Formats: sequence, structure tokens, C-alpha cells
Amino acid sequence: MISSSTALDVARGVSRLLLEDGYSPILEFTLPNGRRLDVAAIGPGGEMLGVEIKVALADLRCDTKWPDYLDYCDLFYFAIPPDFPGEHVPQKTGLIVADRYGGSIVKQAEAQTLHASRRKAVTIGFARCAAERLSRNLETIAQGKIPNLVVPDAD
Repeated sequence: MISSSTALDVARGVSRLLLEDGYSPILEFTLPNGRRLDVAAIGPGGEMLGVEIKVALADLRCDTKWPDYLDYCDLFYFAIPPDFPGEHVPQKTGLIVADRYGGSIVKQAEAQTLHASRRKAVTIGFARCAAERLSRNLETIAQGKIPNLVVPDAD
């Protein structure tokens, strides 16, 4: 879960950057292996891009789970705020510097190609996650606009 206001600002900036570049991002996407990306995005050609946000050097240094994301992404980036020491980010990943207003790719990620079955699993999971979130948001909006709306139990 994105746990600080700085991390949320970085997520917003990353999302804005990705939208400008033709990607469709969502926050906190769980991969088929159970790991959760801070930001996941699908590109115009179906490519999967993953982003792990780091706002504290100690968090980056003790993070041993990020390699588990690589098998599910065509492109993988770390995203950091402008005042973060970028030289500590692993060299074999891409790097985005972002704040709440936008971001910039400082180092391009090395592209890899996902196996077709893994791409299908990730793409279907991404689509389902995005659709379910949209439906929940629409329900929240509807409940706010219609007093005394009764929503049937989802169970």
C-alpha cells in the first residue's frame, strides 16, 4: 500500500507521465505471483510496465522483493522523488524522478519480452482489476448522488 504523502505524490507524477506517454496506469496492482506493484501500466502495444516507488533510502536498501516483479514486466522502473539519491537505485532497472505534478524518465528500462501465457495472465488480471475499480468508483458516485440508495449485497 502506498504509505506516505510523498509516495502518493510520486505515484501521481508517475501516472501523469505514463498517461502522457500513451500508457494506462493503475496503482497497487497485484501480479500473478502475489507481489504488488506500486504502479502498473499497459502501453499502446500491450506492453506491461511496472514501477516500484521508493522515498526512503533505508526502504530501498532492504528491499529484496523487487526482482520478483521482473518476470511480469516488459519494462521495470524505480520511481523516486527529486531529492532522493538516485545513485543508489539498482543499475539494471529504469529510473523515473517524479513529484505530484509530473515526472521524467532519467534512465530507460531495458526491455524484455514476456512469454505469451504470462502476458495473457497479467493482461487479464490488469483488465479485471481496472474494471472492478471503475465499477466500485461508479457505485460510490451513485450512492453520493442518490439519497437513500439501497445497494444489494455483493455476497
